Amino acid sequence: MASSTGALCPALEKSSMLPLPSLTMAGSWHRAYRELLVTLALGQVLSLLICGIGLTSKYLADDYHANTPVFQSFLNYILLFLVYTTTLAVRQGEENLLAILKRRWWKYMILGLIDIEANYLVIKAYQYTTLTSVQLLDCFTIPVVLLLSWFFLLVRYKAVHFVGVGVCLLGIGLMVGTDVLVGRQQGLGDHKLLGDLLVLGGATLYGISNVCEEFIVKNLSRVEFLGMMGLFGSFFSGIQLAIMEHKELLRVPWDWQIGLLYIGFSACMFGLYSFMPVVIKRSSATSVNLSLLTADLYSLFCGLLLFQYKFSGLYLLSFIIIVLGLVLYTSSSTYVAQDPRIYKQFRNAGHPITDTPTLGPLEPSVTYTSLRQEIEEEPRIRVA
Repeated sequence: MASSTGALCPALEKSSMLPLPSLTMAGSWHRAYRELLVTLALGQVLSLLICGIGLTSKYLADDYHANTPVFQSFLNYILLFLVYTTTLAVRQGEENLLAILKRRWWKYMILGLIDIEANYLVIKAYQYTTLTSVQLLDCFTIPVVLLLSWFFLLVRYKAVHFVGVGVCLLGIGLMVGTDVLVGRQQGLGDHKLLGDLLVLGGATLYGISNVCEEFIVKNLSRVEFLGMMGLFGSFFSGIQLAIMEHKELLRVPWDWQIGLLYIGFSACMFGLYSFMPVVIKRSSATSVNLSLLTADLYSLFCGLLLFQYKFSGLYLLSFIIIVLGLVLYTSSSTYVAQDPRIYKQFRNAGHPITDTPTLGPLEPSVTYTSLRQEIEEEPRIRVA
């Protein structure tokens, strides 16, 4: 009996271990799909906030002739200052406001200026070019983010990521074409070329800001990024407001309705700034910008009720195509070089990195990241 039991034990052990890989794989797929759905849902929340920003801006500009893009951004930066900058001020140690300013104040100053002017250029462009042009050219943010992520964040993409981006852009192109077919109001301006250049400039600055935001929230902290944006954004937008829009503010026919519109705009903008770092930390700046392509569709659906826009089934098709592209992009993880100092050697394959000099070129090791961003388990990179 003892010998027969001993003979059976290895077989029993092997048979009990066989289902484990399949169970592990099933659990992994379950987590991946759950993370995919969460990422898609969070991106749509951002799109709804942008829809609210667009609707309140439209009411202010069209119904009350309140063309105050700088003032609207200034209100948002003031809210960021009151919430996040004051939070940094009461912290202790290296995360204190003064300690952060001492180490890297000039970097956040430049980033704050970039963010301010990105908002200003895109909003200003509506006065000169068509809505169709703004929708098309604003997508220029996506290739900017891809390139900057490749060179500065060392993100490496797979073929499925480029296919997903292409499908998303196809969807936005179909939506813009549908706008032309149904004859939606385009908001023509007198200097279309100037407006198009403003959109391209704003989209480029948005791309720079988004990539910097991704690096900061993944390696430093979300509160630090938002606190610095509140500090420098309120300071420089206040100066720009005093110079450029003080007369425009005097022309605004102030009443409680306009006040509610400004409050609604500020609430949506503050929610967008506060929530976007959370989504970027879970996914990436590229994924977030792809998600935001659906914001125009939500604006359209609201316009059907509020502004009597014409409806076409092609809008729903374009929405489905954009979501499909986003699913393709987020279905596969990117990978990131661990050490930015050896980026120049990344293109040279075939030789591992060692501590001693080698005769051949070096290649950095890479870490594959999933939707849950396992890279956060590595030591954080501190910025000097």
